Amino acid sequence: MKFTFLGTGTSQGVPVIGCRCGVCSSPDAHDHRLRTAAMVETQGRRIVIDAGPDFRCQMLRTGVRRIDAILLTHEHRDHIAGLDDVRAFNFVDYPVIRRVDIYAAPRTAAYVRKAFDYAFIPDKYRGAPEMEMHEIDTTNPFKVKDVTVVPIRGTHSERFEVTGYRIGPLVYMTDFKTLLDGEIEKLRGADTMVVNALRYAPHHSHFNVDEALGLISRVKPRQAFLTHMSHEIGLHAEASQRLPEGVRLAYDTLSFEIGE
Repeated sequence: MKFTFLGTGTSQGVPVIGCRCGVCSSPDAHDHRLRTAAMVETQGRRIVIDAGPDFRCQMLRTGVRRIDAILLTHEHRDHIAGLDDVRAFNFVDYPVIRRVDIYAAPRTAAYVRKAFDYAFIPDKYRGAPEMEMHEIDTTNPFKVKDVTVVPIRGTHSERFEVTGYRIGPLVYMTDFKTLLDGEIEKLRGADTMVVNALRYAPHHSHFNVDEALGLISRVKPRQAFLTHMSHEIGLHAEASQRLPEGVRLAYDTLSFEIGE
């Protein structure tokens, strides 16, 4: 399995527009964070997790010409706003049209159908995105082609649920504030965990660093990465020194193999 961080920043990204803090002014590429997304390549399939406002730039940066599916964690715009750009993948081999499968919890699926209604109406215009929406039951595993995906249920805040995903040895969770009861059992035995950590100070709708590290210490994966980080996390070079062994700050374009 190959895993790639497409983006590791928050809804504003890093640098933040207009900010002159040390992180936003940093020349270090590790401190430049597009909105959070990832890509998993396994069993001959290429699966993207979330498609936010930077989706086009992220796909251009990878150089890929095909994706098999997009898994959505929730309906916030920093995770879905780039879905219109699946058109490029639809028509890259024109006249063959390759529809992209989208997988999402019912509430997220409903929001996407509303926000991108022109892609789902029967008489849509030529060139509109070709997306096949699959509503998932977040209490049960599902298949993307022949790849088994296990949903992980949590809350982003009191108002919003969020879905993480386990694919074989990998656990990917972003925008979590709590895990729902019993869901931690789905994480047991994972080789690699990716967990959101907005900043060091507490936050009402995201794990902070201590909360993310607490979850990682309970699961005990071989390696773990923090993602969805704001400029308040500090400089990558300095903040990395504060983490325990086996835990790293993720950064955009970081890619590695995971034994299956």
